[in-house]
Amino acid sequence: MSLLLGVDIGTSSSKGVLTTPDGTVVATAVREHSVSRPHPGWAEHDAREVWWEGFAAVTRELLPRAGDRPIAAIGVSGIGPCALPATAEGEPLRPAILYGIDTRSVAEIAELTARYGAETIVERGGSPLTTQAVGPKLAWLRRHEPRVWERTRRLFMASSYLVHELTGEYVLDHHSASQTSPLYDSRDHAWIDDWAREIAPGLELPPLAWPGEVVGTVTASAAARTGLATGVPVIAGTIDAWAEAVSVGVTRPGDVMVMYGTTMFLIEVLAERRTWPGLWGTVGVTPGTYDLAAGMATSGAVTDWLRQLTGAVYEELIEEARAAGPGAGGLVMLPYFAGERTPLFDPDARGLVLGLTLDHGRGHLYRAALEGTAFGVRHNLEAMRSAGGEAGRLVAVGGGTKGGLWTRIVSDVLGRAQTMPSVTIGACYGDALLAARAAGLSDGEDWNPPVGTVEPDRAAGKIYDELYAVYRGLYPATRDAAHALAALSRDRDAP
Repeated sequence: MSLLLGVDIGTSSSKGVLTTPDGTVVATAVREHSVSRPHPGWAEHDAREVWWEGFAAVTRELLPRAGDRPIAAIGVSGIGPCALPATAEGEPLRPAILYGIDTRSVAEIAELTARYGAETIVERGGSPLTTQAVGPKLAWLRRHEPRVWERTRRLFMASSYLVHELTGEYVLDHHSASQTSPLYDSRDHAWIDDWAREIAPGLELPPLAWPGEVVGTVTASAAARTGLATGVPVIAGTIDAWAEAVSVGVTRPGDVMVMYGTTMFLIEVLAERRTWPGLWGTVGVTPGTYDLAAGMATSGAVTDWLRQLTGAVYEELIEEARAAGPGAGGLVMLPYFAGERTPLFDPDARGLVLGLTLDHGRGHLYRAALEGTAFGVRHNLEAMRSAGGEAGRLVAVGGGTKGGLWTRIVSDVLGRAQTMPSVTIGACYGDALLAARAAGLSDGEDWNPPVGTVEPDRAAGKIYDELYAVYRGLYPATRDAAHALAALSRDRDAP
């Protein structure tokens, strides 16, 4: 029996999986890595060291578990949208500028929005220009690193860079392209050539393919580096959150994935294109579908910060947070520790804990962090409904689903049930499914069946309704002060 290989490059780790054509997991592997933050507001990955070497290390660990079973196809995904400038031969020229957690391009966002018009940008591309958009990151490169830009001919994201290293092909999937705002037209599914020439002159935009299309095969040099056989088909791949949605069956209109990870991310599948100024509107993973997407700048990143700050292990913090009870003893947290993405689009938003007393401990703070991200999920789902989304079925996925407390809090805050799929290992599992489909080995219908639901507690929900009102009032009440502090930090630490 042939196997499928899926590998995803995440923010803090690379993950891989080997599966059978029916979705049975044969083996998994993880390699940890870190984000480089050379200046406040910057977030970068070294593409060769983190992306390619991470892929190779994970693959070399997995292949011995395959035995004599061949790999039928390879699926890849990665964080995005990112901006990795490269030469015409595909050699990286600097570390990749990461997705919306990198906030260096705020000036360019304002300038491009003024040049083309906010409404026109959303109408053509589906999304407003924010720190998530690739176009302003390229404009930043031209302005601040002209020597790099002089040599830049190609643009990669994590998945397309892996495809290039594996196959030698230069190609980007349509979904990832729809997040290069304002370079891609989400109605015509094509590059906006006139804007691209103005924003990124000299850049050779890649040909486009759908995420599940085979775009090449493993070359001899890639085989030597990874242990893979030459000639194995490789699909175009896509951004990790969308591969993760595929992995848990979020493929029908009204389905919503709630991804619990370093950042909280939500994707709703749509039958028709919709846009909203506080959300990202993208094309889907498959032709004929569209998505509304929302993402918080931090979630698991805040809980990890608290873990490191207190020196505790997660199991201790979770039990202490559980004991703290709904409301965290009267604390409310704004989890904007790296600015905030949707629906605020404010890179200068800052974290805040309100209600602290000498009676509070680390468990209260940890619970307040979980509840603050849950309030953020509610805020984003309300924005999706305002945009015309249905939010019919919520599916929870990601490392944060372990232990049950976080998902319980989110369901209580939302007053909504969440479906729990049987496999929640992440985007690499969706990569394997897309590869299985491309190889004609699976239709994916029974790939990852649900194993249960998290039902809301109505009594806890009443407490959270009151706290949510406090949460929503905190940002406008403290925005000016947060912006002033952000400006002071920027002036002090400017490169």
